[in-house]
Amino acid sequence: MNAASEPDRDCPLCPRLHDFIADWRQREPSWFNAPVPTFLPPEGDGAVELLIVGLAPGLRGANRTGRPFTGDYAGDLLYSTLIAHGFARGEFKARPDDGLLLVGTAITNAVRCVPPENKPVGAEIATCRSFLVPTIARFPRLRAVLALGAIAHQSTVRALGQRVAAYPFKHGGRFEAGAVTLFSSYHCSRYNTNTGVLTEAMFVKVFSDIAAFLRG
Repeated sequence: MNAASEPDRDCPLCPRLHDFIADWRQREPSWFNAPVPTFLPPEGDGAVELLIVGLAPGLRGANRTGRPFTGDYAGDLLYSTLIAHGFARGEFKARPDDGLLLVGTAITNAVRCVPPENKPVGAEIATCRSFLVPTIARFPRLRAVLALGAIAHQSTVRALGQRVAAYPFKHGGRFEAGAVTLFSSYHCSRYNTNTGVLTEAMFVKVFSDIAAFLRG
C-alpha cells in the first residue's frame, strides 16, 4: 500500500475536522472517530478496476464504523447495487464485520474525516486531495472512477489533473480523463432518494453502464 494515500489516524491537516473528531472521541469512545481508510477488495490494489469516490464519512455511518458507506442509509443503496452488479459479494449488514467483500472495486471519500453537518469547506476538500491523488495512483489496473455528487466529482476531476470547467458534473455523466473514464452520479444519500433527486433506477443505470464499460 502507498502510505501517502492514507492519512494518519490523528491527521492534523484540517484543524476544524481534527477538533470535531476529538470531541466525538470524548463523547463516543467506542466509535472509529478517525480518517476513514479506503475499502479494498481482499486481493488488494492490483485487483481494482473501479474506484468509487464519495464526499465524506457520515457522523453515525463511516465515522462510527470505520468503513465507507457503512452504518447509514447511503450504504444500503450503494452496497445492494454493488452486489447486484457483481462489484461486491456477501451480505451487507451495515457493520464492518459483516463479511461483505468488494470485487475489483475500491471505495474512498474525497474528504476522509467527518465534517460538521456533513459539509466540508473548500480548503478541507483541497487539503484532502493530497490523499485522493495518490489513492487514484495506487491502483495499476484502474479503468473507471465513479464520483458520487458534485463535490466529489469536482475534486476527482482536479485529482486527475483536469479542469473542472471541461468536465461539468451531471448525473449519468461519462468522461475520458487521461487513462481512466470518469462516471458521475447524484449521491445516494437519504435526502436525494427521499426527494426524488435520485431514484433507485437512476442509480442502477449508472452501475449498469460501468459494468458494460468494464466487461464489454
